Amino acid sequence: MTSTGGLITGTRTLLSADGGPPITTPRDPAREAAERELSKPMYHENDPSLLDRALRRLWEWLEDLLDAAAGASPGGGLGLVVVVLLAALAVGLLWWRLGRPAPGTTAAGDLFGDRARSAADHRAAADAHAAAGRWDQAVQERMRALVRALEERALLDPRPGRTADEAAAEAALSLPEHTEALRTAARTFDDVTYGGRPADAPMYTRMRDIDHTLTHAKPVLPTTPGDPS
Repeated sequence: MTSTGGLITGTRTLLSADGGPPITTPRDPAREAAERELSKPMYHENDPSLLDRALRRLWEWLEDLLDAAAGASPGGGLGLVVVVLLAALAVGLLWWRLGRPAPGTTAAGDLFGDRARSAADHRAAADAHAAAGRWDQAVQERMRALVRALEERALLDPRPGRTADEAAAEAALSLPEHTEALRTAARTFDDVTYGGRPADAPMYTRMRDIDHTLTHAKPVLPTTPGDPS
């Protein structure tokens, strides 16, 4: 690189191999030649793999995250450990309190599965489970029989995906005198099916009695404007 009149020209001066006059090489071609040389595989045999680089970046990110959390939590690193342990304890207590969903439950709180069955079918299944001492399944089938019977009486519109709570709230519009019984049935179904609460014979008897009562309950017909009250 030379300077002429205070300006730096874009050339590089090299000595010739035979001691002749210096050779000047323009800057850009020299840089491109160096890049081509360094791009050869022989210079990158010991470079870390793409996976290694990704893992290294991930580990650095985790270290930065933990350092930031430790700095923000009271007590530094020890405080962070205490916070993590308390969070794990809270999750464990919540799991113990709520329990795990009972096997065979439908997804997203759906009262019925894909198989369409009549109220009589559900009642027969409930009684069979009760006779075998399978109280969880007996309670579930009795609740399904209750709701299916309301659909068969046109007090509920058949609707896929309906939950027990939704069925109780909608049926209470036509059976207001039995609102509390409907809520009790729905709450019992949810406790057994999703809350991990074990059912027993008295619980099933109560569900069966509610089903029988609602079967003979007289609905309140909706009134239209102008009808005498």
